[in-house]
Amino acid sequence: MSPDKKKTLSRMREFYQKQVIPALMTKYGLKNVMQVPRLEKIVLNMGVGKAVQDSKLIDEAVAVLQNISGQKPVVTKAKKAISNFKLRKNLPIGTKVTLRGERMYEFFDRLVSITMPRIRDFKGISRKSFDGHGNYTLGIKEQIVFAEVDRDKITNIAGMDICICTTAGKDELGLALLEEMGMPFRK
Repeated sequence: MSPDKKKTLSRMREFYQKQVIPALMTKYGLKNVMQVPRLEKIVLNMGVGKAVQDSKLIDEAVAVLQNISGQKPVVTKAKKAISNFKLRKNLPIGTKVTLRGERMYEFFDRLVSITMPRIRDFKGISRKSFDGHGNYTLGIKEQIVFAEVDRDKITNIAGMDICICTTAGKDELGLALLEEMGMPFRK
């Protein structure tokens, strides 16, 4: 690779490599760098239940997720019809986007350092949202807490789920990884 095309690492990835890896290796007595857990992917998901009545809400959700993530989201469709909800098969009901690599680290950095402090009455996030394999899921009630979202263009306030997938394998290691990377957990 030529020097002019050399990739620059995001601030969070550089922090992970220089500080988080050595800290976790000494804390857990890991002998190999490959044993240290790392972020694998981050999945952002917005369910738009009101899209059954108003299909423009899906386009708005796609635009919001694209602004937040910097990548085009996929529209998710209903797998089966549910008559009580007036839902038909293959009707668009949400959007999702999967972030990996540099975009993932940049999003994680913005989430921890900019977005979470903007949440009203924020006292930290729960330690109990792990899935048993070291992955963490967090829900946000309003998409307008992200600085990238233009509040004037929003007609429907919707929430989103953020799933942070790690290679930890155990909740204890996943929690240690996210704490070292600056995730604001409740005491």
